[in-house]
Amino acid sequence: MTAIDYGDRARIGLIVPSGNQVCEAEIHAMLPAGVAALVTRLELRGSSEAELLHMIGSLEAAARLLADARPQLIGFHCTAVSTFAPAMAGGIVRRIQDATGLPGTATADAILAALAVLGARRVLLVTPYIAAVHDREIAFLAGHGITVTGGAMMGLNTNAEMAEVAPERIAAQARGAAMAAPGADVCFVSCTAIRSAGLITPLEAELGMPVITSNQVMAWHMLRRCGIAGAAAGFGRLMDRG
Repeated sequence: MTAIDYGDRARIGLIVPSGNQVCEAEIHAMLPAGVAALVTRLELRGSSEAELLHMIGSLEAAARLLADARPQLIGFHCTAVSTFAPAMAGGIVRRIQDATGLPGTATADAILAALAVLGARRVLLVTPYIAAVHDREIAFLAGHGITVTGGAMMGLNTNAEMAEVAPERIAAQARGAAMAAPGADVCFVSCTAIRSAGLITPLEAELGMPVITSNQVMAWHMLRRCGIAGAAAGFGRLMDRG
């Protein structure tokens, strides 16, 4: 009989942007045997302030649909929305929990947890974003005591554009940023919609520092919230941390 993984160890619920073509594949690849990700979507294609804030308008309805499948917890998985302001993630999580009675989290929480466990206070920030989104993420990190020492952005607006970026272009962006601004503790390749998972281990070797990505930190954080210490191999130093 063919083995099918139904998530008997744990099921995690994810709410993702409607235009995201990438995050499900990457997170599924990072989960260990016996853990399944169940996913629903909220409307988000572009990066304008209005579009980002509109995404959470129907948050409770999406969370309740996921709760029907009885996940251990529900994660709101959009970096740009959850880091929109220092307190944004807290409000999102409270709304999920109030609507479902289940534990909640957000990408912003996972980012901060990952930086804390790695002991990182100085971050190289590499994103595909337009300037307004990139700058808000810098402000979010600063609001939590994290200094962005350097980085780069691509100026892309839509999830569809982000999904088309070749991984080598992202790697080159990270290399250039590291050369221009040495001294960071961690390189953060931000955004759930770019193909970055396969770059983590080689970039760590090349840059000589931990590399984290939005999808990686969310997989790691939700596994730890479920009490699961393991993860699939090959996705960076963070996955070995408790």
